[in-house]
Amino acid sequence: MARVTVPGFKFAGIACGIKKSRKKDLAVIFSERPATAAALFTTNRVKAAPVLVGLKRMKRGVLQAVVVNSGNANACTGSQGLGDAEAACREAGLRLRIEPKLVFPSSTGVIGIPLPTEKMRRGIQEAAKKLSLKSFLHAAEAILTTDRFVKVATASCLLKGRRVVIAGMAKGAGMIAPNLATMLVYILTDAAVERRCLDAILRRSAEETFNRITVDGDMSTNDTVLFLANGFAGNSPVRRGSREERVLGQATQRVMKELAVKLVGDGEGTTKVAEIRVDGSRSVAEAKKVAFAVANSKLVKTAFFGADPNFGRIMAAIGYAGVGIQPERIDVSFDGVIVVSKGVGINSTERAAARVLRRPSFTVRIHLHHGKRFASVWTSDLGYEYIRINSAYRT
Repeated sequence: MARVTVPGFKFAGIACGIKKSRKKDLAVIFSERPATAAALFTTNRVKAAPVLVGLKRMKRGVLQAVVVNSGNANACTGSQGLGDAEAACREAGLRLRIEPKLVFPSSTGVIGIPLPTEKMRRGIQEAAKKLSLKSFLHAAEAILTTDRFVKVATASCLLKGRRVVIAGMAKGAGMIAPNLATMLVYILTDAAVERRCLDAILRRSAEETFNRITVDGDMSTNDTVLFLANGFAGNSPVRRGSREERVLGQATQRVMKELAVKLVGDGEGTTKVAEIRVDGSRSVAEAKKVAFAVANSKLVKTAFFGADPNFGRIMAAIGYAGVGIQPERIDVSFDGVIVVSKGVGINSTERAAARVLRRPSFTVRIHLHHGKRFASVWTSDLGYEYIRINSAYRT
Protein backbone atom coordinates (compact mmCIF):
# COMPACT_ATOMS: atom_id res chain seq x y z
CA MET A 1 0.00 0.00 0.00
CA ALA A 2 1.35 3.42 -0.95
CA ARG A 3 2.54 5.71 1.82
CA VAL A 4 0.02 8.35 2.90
CA THR A 5 1.14 11.75 4.21
CA VAL A 6 -0.75 14.91 5.11
CA PRO A 7 1.39 18.03 5.66
CA GLY A 8 1.46 19.11 9.29
CA PHE A 9 0.11 15.83 10.70
CA LYS A 10 2.08 13.13 12.51
CA PHE A 11 0.91 9.63 13.40
CA ALA A 12 1.71 6.62 15.54
CA GLY A 13 0.18 3.17 15.87
CA ILE A 14 1.45 0.78 18.53
CA ALA A 15 0.50 -2.31 20.56
CA CYS A 16 0.06 -1.56 24.25
CA GLY A 17 -1.60 -4.81 25.36
CA ILE A 18 -5.31 -3.97 25.22
CA LYS A 19 -5.92 -6.66 22.61
CA LYS A 20 -5.19 -10.26 23.57
CA SER A 21 -3.87 -10.78 20.05
CA ARG A 22 -1.01 -8.33 20.76
CA LYS A 23 -1.85 -6.50 17.54
CA LYS A 24 -1.68 -2.71 17.32
CA ASP A 25 -4.36 -1.21 19.55
CA LEU A 26 -3.50 2.44 20.19
CA ALA A 27 -3.20 5.27 17.68
CA VAL A 28 -2.27 8.92 18.05
CA ILE A 29 -2.91 11.60 15.42
CA PHE A 30 -1.13 14.89 16.07
CA SER A 31 -1.34 18.20 14.22
CA GLU A 32 1.70 20.43 14.49
CA ARG A 33 -0.65 23.36 15.04
CA PRO A 34 -4.23 23.55 16.38
CA ALA A 35 -6.69 22.49 13.66
CA THR A 36 -10.24 23.51 12.88
CA ALA A 37 -12.48 20.57 13.75
CA ALA A 38 -15.92 19.25 12.83
CA ALA A 39 -17.45 15.98 13.95
CA LEU A 40 -20.47 13.71 13.72
CA PHE A 41 -21.40 11.15 16.37
CA THR A 42 -23.62 8.13 16.83
CA THR A 43 -27.35 8.82 17.07
CA ASN A 44 -27.65 5.99 19.58
CA ARG A 45 -28.92 7.35 22.91
CA VAL A 46 -26.50 5.02 24.69
CA LYS A 47 -23.23 6.83 24.07
CA ALA A 48 -19.77 5.67 25.11
CA ALA A 49 -17.62 7.77 27.44
CA PRO A 50 -15.25 9.00 24.69
CA VAL A 51 -18.24 10.17 22.62
CA LEU A 52 -19.54 12.19 25.58
CA VAL A 53 -16.10 13.73 26.08
CA GLY A 54 -15.80 14.32 22.32
CA LEU A 55 -19.12 16.15 22.23
CA LYS A 56 -17.80 18.47 24.94
CA ARG A 57 -14.53 19.03 23.06
CA MET A 58 -16.39 20.00 19.89
CA LYS A 59 -17.97 23.06 21.51
CA ARG A 60 -14.75 24.95 20.74
CA GLY A 61 -14.21 23.40 17.31
CA VAL A 62 -10.43 23.36 17.70
CA LEU A 63 -8.30 20.24 18.27
CA GLN A 64 -4.66 19.27 17.99
CA ALA A 65 -4.54 15.55 18.77
CA VAL A 66 -6.62 12.39 18.70
CA VAL A 67 -6.04 9.33 20.90
CA VAL A 68 -7.78 6.16 19.73
CA ASN A 69 -7.73 2.76 21.39
CA SER A 70 -9.16 -0.46 19.96
CA GLY A 71 -10.14 -3.65 21.78
CA ASN A 72 -12.16 -1.80 24.45
CA ALA A 73 -15.12 0.49 23.75
CA ASN A 74 -15.17 2.22 27.16
CA ALA A 75 -18.97 2.12 26.87
CA CYS A 76 -21.47 1.42 29.67
CA THR A 77 -18.66 2.13 32.14
CA GLY A 78 -20.30 5.02 34.00
CA SER A 79 -18.37 7.79 35.71
CA GLN A 80 -15.21 5.69 35.76
CA GLY A 81 -15.29 5.50 31.96
CA LEU A 82 -15.63 9.29 31.68
CA GLY A 83 -12.72 9.74 34.06
CA ASP A 84 -10.62 7.25 32.10
CA ALA A 85 -11.30 9.05 28.81
CA GLU A 86 -10.32 12.39 30.35
CA ALA A 87 -7.22 10.78 31.87
CA ALA A 88 -6.12 9.59 28.42
CA CYS A 89 -6.48 13.18 27.15
CA ARG A 90 -4.45 14.53 30.07
CA GLU A 91 -1.69 12.00 29.47
CA ALA A 92 -1.61 12.80 25.76
CA GLY A 93 -1.58 16.53 26.51
CA LEU A 94 1.34 16.05 28.89
CA ARG A 95 3.37 14.00 26.42
CA LEU A 96 2.55 16.20 23.41
CA ARG A 97 2.95 19.44 25.38
CA ILE A 98 -0.50 20.73 24.54
CA GLU A 99 -3.62 21.46 26.58
CA PRO A 100 -5.73 18.35 27.37
CA LYS A 101 -8.81 20.14 26.00
CA LEU A 102 -7.14 20.00 22.55
CA VAL A 103 -7.06 16.18 22.71
CA PHE A 104 -9.99 14.16 21.37
CA PRO A 105 -10.55 10.57 22.64
CA SER A 106 -12.02 7.60 20.74
CA SER A 107 -12.47 3.95 21.68
CA THR A 108 -13.77 0.84 19.95
CA GLY A 109 -14.13 -2.79 20.96
CA VAL A 110 -15.92 -4.76 23.67
CA ILE A 111 -18.61 -2.89 25.64
CA GLY A 112 -18.86 -2.86 29.42
CA ILE A 113 -15.25 -3.40 30.47
CA PRO A 114 -13.21 -0.61 32.08
CA LEU A 115 -10.22 0.69 30.15
CA PRO A 116 -6.87 -0.76 31.26
CA THR A 117 -5.62 2.66 32.29
CA GLU A 118 -2.02 1.71 33.05
CA LYS A 119 -1.62 0.09 29.63
CA MET A 120 -3.19 3.17 28.06
CA ARG A 121 -0.84 5.49 29.94
CA ARG A 122 2.27 3.58 28.89
CA GLY A 123 0.94 3.24 25.35
CA ILE A 124 0.36 6.98 24.98
CA GLN A 125 3.89 7.64 26.22
CA GLU A 126 5.32 5.22 23.64
CA ALA A 127 3.13 6.52 20.82
CA ALA A 128 4.12 10.13 21.54
CA LYS A 129 7.79 9.15 21.10
CA LYS A 130 7.09 7.36 17.81
CA LEU A 131 5.08 10.10 16.08
CA SER A 132 6.07 10.39 12.44
CA LEU A 133 4.85 12.02 9.24
CA LYS A 134 5.20 8.57 7.64
CA SER A 135 3.13 6.49 10.10
CA PHE A 136 -0.40 7.13 8.77
CA LEU A 137 -0.88 3.44 7.92
CA HIS A 138 0.34 2.32 11.36
CA ALA A 139 -2.33 4.50 12.96
CA ALA A 140 -4.96 3.19 10.51
CA GLU A 141 -4.05 -0.37 11.52
CA ALA A 142 -4.21 0.37 15.26
CA ILE A 143 -7.87 1.47 15.17
CA LEU A 144 -9.16 -1.87 13.78
CA THR A 145 -11.15 -4.51 15.67
CA THR A 146 -12.75 -7.36 13.68
CA ASP A 147 -11.79 -5.60 10.42
CA ARG A 148 -10.02 -7.77 7.86
CA PHE A 149 -8.06 -4.96 6.24
CA VAL A 150 -6.89 -1.37 6.70
CA LYS A 151 -9.23 1.18 5.13
CA VAL A 152 -7.71 4.43 3.86
CA ALA A 153 -8.45 6.84 1.01
CA THR A 154 -6.84 10.00 -0.35
CA ALA A 155 -7.59 12.84 -2.76
CA SER A 156 -6.23 16.27 -3.63
CA CYS A 157 -7.57 19.43 -5.20
CA LEU A 158 -6.55 22.96 -6.11
CA LEU A 159 -7.78 25.90 -4.03
CA LYS A 160 -6.88 29.15 -5.78
CA GLY A 161 -3.75 27.55 -7.20
CA ARG A 162 -2.65 25.80 -4.02
CA ARG A 163 -2.80 22.02 -3.93
CA VAL A 164 -4.30 20.58 -0.78
CA VAL A 165 -4.46 16.98 0.42
CA ILE A 166 -7.40 15.14 1.96
CA ALA A 167 -6.79 11.73 3.55
CA GLY A 168 -8.98 9.47 5.62
CA MET A 169 -8.78 6.30 7.68
CA ALA A 170 -11.70 4.22 8.92
CA LYS A 171 -12.57 1.19 10.99
CA GLY A 172 -15.81 -0.75 10.88
CA ALA A 173 -17.00 -4.24 10.04
CA GLY A 174 -20.10 -5.15 12.05
CA MET A 175 -23.00 -3.04 13.35
CA ILE A 176 -23.02 -1.00 10.14
CA ALA A 177 -26.17 1.02 9.46
CA PRO A 178 -27.06 4.54 8.31
CA ASN A 179 -26.30 7.51 10.55
CA LEU A 180 -22.78 6.44 11.47
CA ALA A 181 -23.05 2.92 12.79
CA THR A 182 -20.60 1.48 13.52
CA MET A 183 -17.46 3.28 12.56
CA LEU A 184 -14.54 5.44 13.56
CA VAL A 185 -13.41 7.73 10.74
CA TYR A 186 -10.73 10.43 10.75
CA ILE A 187 -10.52 12.81 7.78
CA LEU A 188 -7.50 15.10 7.65
CA THR A 189 -6.58 17.98 5.34
CA ASP A 190 -3.84 20.58 5.19
CA ALA A 191 -6.33 23.12 3.83
CA ALA A 192 -7.36 26.15 5.87
CA VAL A 193 -11.14 26.03 6.29
CA GLU A 194 -13.56 28.12 8.34
CA ARG A 195 -15.34 26.04 10.96
CA ARG A 196 -18.88 26.56 9.60
CA CYS A 197 -17.67 25.58 6.16
CA LEU A 198 -15.84 22.47 7.44
CA ASP A 199 -18.95 21.38 9.30
CA ALA A 200 -21.14 21.87 6.22
CA ILE A 201 -18.76 19.88 4.00
CA LEU A 202 -18.67 17.04 6.54
CA ARG A 203 -22.44 16.85 6.92
CA ARG A 204 -23.15 16.97 3.18
CA SER A 205 -20.52 14.36 2.41
CA ALA A 206 -21.70 12.04 5.18
CA GLU A 207 -25.26 12.22 3.91
CA GLU A 208 -24.13 10.92 0.52
CA THR A 209 -21.70 8.31 1.88
CA PHE A 210 -21.73 7.06 5.48
CA ASN A 211 -25.48 7.57 5.71
CA ARG A 212 -26.01 5.40 2.61
CA ILE A 213 -24.46 2.13 3.81
CA THR A 214 -25.70 -0.88 5.76
CA VAL A 215 -24.36 -4.31 6.70
CA ASP A 216 -26.64 -5.56 9.45
CA GLY A 217 -28.77 -2.57 10.44
CA ASP A 218 -27.34 -2.40 13.97
CA MET A 219 -26.06 0.77 15.61
CA SER A 220 -23.08 1.14 17.93
CA THR A 221 -22.41 3.36 20.94
CA ASN A 222 -19.06 4.79 19.84
CA ASP A 223 -19.43 5.97 16.24
CA THR A 224 -17.45 9.07 15.37
CA VAL A 225 -16.46 10.88 12.17
CA LEU A 226 -13.91 13.62 12.81
CA PHE A 227 -12.65 16.14 10.22
CA LEU A 228 -9.51 18.17 10.98
CA ALA A 229 -8.11 21.04 8.85
CA ASN A 230 -4.74 22.44 9.96
CA GLY A 231 -4.09 25.09 7.28
CA PHE A 232 -0.54 23.99 6.43
CA ALA A 233 -1.27 24.46 2.71
CA GLY A 234 -1.22 28.22 3.26
CA ASN A 235 -4.44 28.93 1.36
CA SER A 236 -6.91 31.62 2.34
CA PRO A 237 -9.48 29.96 4.63
CA VAL A 238 -12.25 28.35 2.62
CA ARG A 239 -15.50 30.19 3.27
CA ARG A 240 -19.12 29.12 3.29
CA GLY A 241 -20.76 29.40 -0.14
CA SER A 242 -17.52 29.87 -2.07
CA ARG A 243 -16.33 28.03 -5.15
CA GLU A 244 -13.49 26.60 -3.03
CA GLU A 245 -16.07 25.05 -0.69
CA ARG A 246 -17.56 23.14 -3.63
CA VAL A 247 -14.14 21.98 -4.84
CA LEU A 248 -12.98 20.87 -1.39
CA GLY A 249 -16.38 19.29 -0.74
CA GLN A 250 -16.21 17.20 -3.90
CA ALA A 251 -12.74 15.91 -3.03
CA THR A 252 -13.80 15.17 0.55
CA GLN A 253 -16.86 13.29 -0.65
CA ARG A 254 -14.67 11.13 -2.91
CA VAL A 255 -12.55 10.16 0.09
CA MET A 256 -15.58 9.44 2.25
CA LYS A 257 -17.35 7.42 -0.45
CA GLU A 258 -14.29 5.23 -0.95
CA LEU A 259 -14.10 4.64 2.81
CA ALA A 260 -17.85 3.95 3.03
CA VAL A 261 -17.76 1.29 0.31
CA LYS A 262 -14.70 -0.27 1.96
CA LEU A 263 -16.60 -0.44 5.24
CA VAL A 264 -19.32 -2.45 3.54
CA GLY A 265 -16.76 -4.64 1.77
CA ASP A 266 -15.16 -5.44 5.12
CA GLY A 267 -18.45 -6.28 6.81
CA GLU A 268 -18.31 -9.24 9.17
CA GLY A 269 -18.89 -12.35 7.08
CA THR A 270 -19.20 -10.26 3.92
CA THR A 271 -18.25 -11.73 0.55
CA LYS A 272 -20.02 -9.24 -1.74
CA VAL A 273 -20.88 -5.53 -2.03
CA ALA A 274 -24.10 -4.50 -3.75
CA GLU A 275 -25.23 -1.04 -4.79
CA ILE A 276 -29.01 -0.77 -4.53
CA ARG A 277 -30.05 2.03 -6.90
CA VAL A 278 -33.65 3.18 -7.02
CA ASP A 279 -34.69 5.29 -10.01
CA GLY A 280 -37.98 6.85 -11.03
CA SER A 281 -39.04 7.97 -7.57
CA ARG A 282 -41.08 11.01 -6.63
CA SER A 283 -38.38 12.16 -4.16
CA VAL A 284 -34.89 11.28 -3.01
CA ALA A 285 -36.32 10.45 0.42
CA GLU A 286 -38.71 7.88 -1.06
CA ALA A 287 -35.95 6.41 -3.21
CA LYS A 288 -33.75 6.00 -0.12
CA LYS A 289 -36.60 4.41 1.80
CA VAL A 290 -37.08 1.77 -0.88
CA ALA A 291 -33.34 1.22 -1.29
CA PHE A 292 -32.82 0.67 2.43
CA ALA A 293 -35.80 -1.69 2.67
CA VAL A 294 -34.12 -3.89 0.07
CA ALA A 295 -30.60 -3.37 1.43
CA ASN A 296 -31.57 -4.32 5.01
CA SER A 297 -33.68 -7.35 4.11
CA LYS A 298 -32.06 -10.45 5.64
CA LEU A 299 -33.76 -12.55 2.96
CA VAL A 300 -32.30 -10.41 0.17
CA LYS A 301 -28.84 -10.43 1.78
CA THR A 302 -28.77 -14.20 2.22
CA ALA A 303 -29.91 -14.60 -1.40
CA PHE A 304 -26.92 -12.50 -2.44
CA PHE A 305 -24.67 -14.78 -0.38
CA GLY A 306 -25.99 -17.84 -2.21
CA ALA A 307 -26.01 -16.12 -5.63
CA ASP A 308 -29.74 -16.83 -5.77
CA PRO A 309 -31.52 -14.31 -8.06
CA ASN A 310 -34.70 -14.45 -5.98
CA PHE A 311 -36.42 -11.33 -7.30
CA GLY A 312 -39.49 -12.11 -5.17
CA ARG A 313 -37.59 -11.09 -2.05
CA ILE A 314 -36.70 -7.75 -3.62
CA MET A 315 -40.27 -7.09 -4.75
CA ALA A 316 -41.54 -7.93 -1.26
CA ALA A 317 -39.09 -5.48 0.34
CA ILE A 318 -40.14 -2.75 -2.10
CA GLY A 319 -43.74 -3.43 -1.15
CA TYR A 320 -43.25 -3.00 2.59
CA ALA A 321 -40.95 0.05 2.34
CA GLY A 322 -43.85 2.37 3.14
CA VAL A 323 -43.74 4.22 -0.17
CA GLY A 324 -46.66 4.58 -2.57
CA ILE A 325 -45.89 2.39 -5.61
CA GLN A 326 -47.65 0.73 -8.52
CA PRO A 327 -46.25 -2.81 -8.70
CA GLU A 328 -47.17 -3.17 -12.36
CA ARG A 329 -44.68 -0.41 -13.25
CA ILE A 330 -41.61 -1.77 -11.44
CA ASP A 331 -38.50 -3.03 -13.25
CA VAL A 332 -35.59 -4.79 -11.51
CA SER A 333 -32.21 -5.74 -12.97
CA PHE A 334 -28.84 -7.09 -11.79
CA ASP A 335 -25.99 -5.37 -13.68
CA GLY A 336 -28.31 -4.94 -16.64
CA VAL A 337 -29.81 -8.45 -16.52
CA ILE A 338 -33.57 -7.85 -16.24
CA VAL A 339 -35.31 -10.07 -13.70
CA VAL A 340 -38.58 -8.12 -13.30
CA SER A 341 -40.34 -6.16 -16.06
CA LYS A 342 -43.48 -4.17 -15.32
CA GLY A 343 -43.94 -6.08 -12.08
CA VAL A 344 -43.67 -9.54 -13.68
CA GLY A 345 -40.78 -11.88 -12.97
CA ILE A 346 -38.66 -13.10 -15.90
CA ASN A 347 -37.50 -16.63 -15.12
CA SER A 348 -35.66 -17.06 -18.43
CA THR A 349 -32.83 -14.78 -17.21
CA GLU A 350 -32.20 -16.70 -13.98
CA ARG A 351 -28.87 -18.25 -15.03
CA ALA A 352 -27.47 -14.95 -16.28
CA ALA A 353 -28.64 -13.20 -13.11
CA ALA A 354 -27.03 -15.89 -10.93
CA ARG A 355 -23.72 -15.30 -12.71
CA VAL A 356 -23.96 -11.60 -11.81
CA LEU A 357 -24.60 -12.42 -8.15
CA ARG A 358 -21.45 -14.54 -8.00
CA ARG A 359 -19.37 -11.39 -8.65
CA PRO A 360 -17.72 -9.63 -5.68
CA SER A 361 -19.67 -6.46 -6.50
CA PHE A 362 -22.75 -5.66 -8.56
CA THR A 363 -25.64 -3.19 -8.87
CA VAL A 364 -29.29 -3.96 -8.28
CA ARG A 365 -31.29 -1.36 -10.19
CA ILE A 366 -34.93 -0.79 -9.30
CA HIS A 367 -37.04 1.52 -11.46
CA LEU A 368 -40.36 2.63 -9.95
CA HIS A 369 -41.48 4.71 -12.98
CA HIS A 370 -43.12 7.25 -10.68
CA GLY A 371 -40.89 10.31 -11.01
CA LYS A 372 -37.41 11.60 -11.81
CA ARG A 373 -35.58 11.28 -8.46
CA PHE A 374 -33.11 8.57 -7.51
CA ALA A 375 -30.84 7.38 -4.70
CA SER A 376 -28.24 4.69 -4.09
CA VAL A 377 -27.22 2.83 -0.95
CA TRP A 378 -24.55 0.18 -0.50
CA THR A 379 -25.08 -3.12 1.30
CA SER A 380 -23.46 -6.53 1.68
CA ASP A 381 -24.49 -10.14 1.67
CA LEU A 382 -24.94 -12.06 4.93
CA GLY A 383 -23.38 -15.47 5.50
CA TYR A 384 -22.28 -18.04 8.04
CA GLU A 385 -19.19 -16.14 9.17
CA TYR A 386 -21.26 -13.24 10.51
CA ILE A 387 -22.95 -15.58 12.99
CA ARG A 388 -19.65 -17.19 14.02
CA ILE A 389 -18.00 -13.82 14.77
CA ASN A 390 -20.91 -12.31 16.67
CA SER A 391 -21.90 -15.38 18.64
CA ALA A 392 -18.60 -15.23 20.54
CA TYR A 393 -17.50 -11.58 20.40
CA ARG A 394 -16.90 -11.23 24.15
CA THR A 395 -15.61 -14.76 24.73
